[in-house]
Amino acid sequence: MTTPVTLGYSPCPNDTYIFYALTHGLIPLPDVQLAAPLLEDVETLNSWAVEKKLDITKLSFHALGHVLDEYCVLSAGAALGRGCGPLLVAKPGFDPAVLDDARIAIPGSLTTAALLFRMYSPKATNLVVMRFDEIMGAVASGEVDAGVIIHESRFTYAEHGLTCLQDLGTWWEQTSGHPIPLGCIAARRSLGKERIEQIDRAIHESIVWADEHPGECLPYIQQYAQEMDQQVMQNHIDLYVNQFSKNLGPEGMAAIESFLLLGRKAGILPILPDTVTLQI
Repeated sequence: MTTPVTLGYSPCPNDTYIFYALTHGLIPLPDVQLAAPLLEDVETLNSWAVEKKLDITKLSFHALGHVLDEYCVLSAGAALGRGCGPLLVAKPGFDPAVLDDARIAIPGSLTTAALLFRMYSPKATNLVVMRFDEIMGAVASGEVDAGVIIHESRFTYAEHGLTCLQDLGTWWEQTSGHPIPLGCIAARRSLGKERIEQIDRAIHESIVWADEHPGECLPYIQQYAQEMDQQVMQNHIDLYVNQFSKNLGPEGMAAIESFLLLGRKAGILPILPDTVTLQI
C-alpha cells in the first residue's frame, strides 16, 4: 500500500483558494494519494520544512534557501508579484533615522519578510519575532517601535493608526528589477520527478478550477478567515493569486534566483553546491 503524500499550506485566503479543488477531490491525481491537508501559519510550515516533516508544503522563499537541498520549487502555487510585498510600519512621528537602534517586530525568523528587512536595513539588529497577526497591535501599543507586516495587514494597518515607513516590496523591485518572491509550494525531492510533476500540474489545474468557480470555494475560504472582512479577503486573493501562481515562468524563476543569491551574499542563507537547483 502506497504511503499518502503529506501536504501543508496556510489558512490564508490565497492558499485555501488555490488548494480547494485539489483537496476536495475535484482535480484528478490518479497516481498520488494525498493525506488530509494540514493548515498552519507559514512560520510553522517553515520550521516543519527544516524538520523535513511534510512532502508538499507552502514555504517562504527565505526558508527555502535553508532547505533547498531537500525541497524543490513547484511551478504552480507561488505567491510572487509586484505591489504585494511586506510593509514596514510605525506610529506617526517615528523617525526613520533611528531605525538601526529601534525594536523591530518581524513575522517569524524564516519568513521572506524577515530576510527582506534584514537586507533592507542590515544594521538593525534588535529584532523581535512575533506572529504576523500580533505585530500591528504591538506597534500601536508601543511594545515595539516598528514592525514588518504581511498578508492582509497591508490593507488594514491604517485602521490601527499606523503609517507606512517603507514598502519593502517596492524597495526590492526598484533595487533588483524583479517582482518580489514571497512564498512557494515546495516538494520533497525524494518524491521523485514523476510524482512531483503530476502534483505540480494538479495544483495548476486547481487554480484554474477556482478561477472558474470562485463562489464554490468561498465557504471553505471563509471557514479559515472567519474574522476577516469579506472585501479584505477578496483583495487578498486578487493580490496574491496571479499569473505567477499558475506558472512561475522564466521571470518568476529569475526573481527567486536573485533573491536567494542576495540572501547568500548577505551571509544569511547557506551557500549550497551548484548541483542543487531550484527545480528537480
